[in-house]
Amino acid sequence: MIIDLNSDLGEGFGAWEMGNDDAMLGLASSVNVACGFHAGDSDIMLKTAKLAKERGVSIGAHPGYRDLHGFGRRPVPGLNSSEIETMVAYQIGALQAVAALAGHKVTHVKAHGALSNVGCVDDMTARAIAAAIKAVDPNLYFVVLPNTGLVRAGEAAGLNLIYEVFADRAYEDDAQLVARSKPGSVLHDADQIAQRVVRMVQDNAITATSGKVIPVKIDTVCIHGDTPGAVDIARKVRAELERSGISVAPFNSR
Repeated sequence: MIIDLNSDLGEGFGAWEMGNDDAMLGLASSVNVACGFHAGDSDIMLKTAKLAKERGVSIGAHPGYRDLHGFGRRPVPGLNSSEIETMVAYQIGALQAVAALAGHKVTHVKAHGALSNVGCVDDMTARAIAAAIKAVDPNLYFVVLPNTGLVRAGEAAGLNLIYEVFADRAYEDDAQLVARSKPGSVLHDADQIAQRVVRMVQDNAITATSGKVIPVKIDTVCIHGDTPGAVDIARKVRAELERSGISVAPFNSR
């Protein structure tokens, strides 16, 4: 059995850094790089792409709403389909250009934060994200949350879908993430998270906070790079997966 571990990185800005990207790049098999709208800048994008190239880690674009102050975690109402499509295409193209300088190649796209959350439930937003990916490069993988509008849009666009679950986030009964504003939405116990991930991968299912078991397809597991203790969580998750006979490798290498 093989699984991909992904993490959202490159989310600093200027001299300010978020998380320990260097350590996470030694544990993840693919990373999603902020493209300057919710976080990141050209220099950080280049640094992240170079490190990923050196370590054999796949990189993907992590486009979000233009909202540095809110870290892309606040919805931006009023955008039409064309504006969302252009916003996403712009960010993918930016990372592709910077990755070329590093001798690396963008393999996938994963919407960030509120853009992803809105896309899960709003078909117009989901279709715009998928249309942008298809226009830039129809061979890019589209990382999606199971049982959401992102899946429907990706399938309709004929994109290659990668189904993602989160190691450190709680789930509602409808397979949606528990809102970050709610207590218990983000998990922190590294040992419990590691055991949870192994169960999810082995069973192809997630367990909601209510105890409901929801069957889902799982290709990749995300560990947020900005979660407190992220490196320890990632290290224990990877070790527990490998101890359980589950190999970790980029999804595009299978």
